[in-house]
Amino acid sequence: MERYLNFMLIRFGLVAGGLVVLALVVFAVALALKRRGRLDRARRYADPAARALFRAAARRMEDRGGRR
Repeated sequence: MERYLNFMLIRFGLVAGGLVVLALVVFAVALALKRRGRLDRARRYADPAARALFRAAARRMEDRGGRR
């Protein structure tokens, strides 16, 4: 049992560390784009993709709720 708990703790640490690194990379990219004055252009390109992603996630959540 102790071995399993250690494995789960290590797994949690790796996932949390990965999320922190991902957040730092996204922040660094946004900062670099802002300094070069290209953040607005990137935002214009990313906005339709983000809206489509959120719509698809909402549809998927609605479908999942109807099945139960």
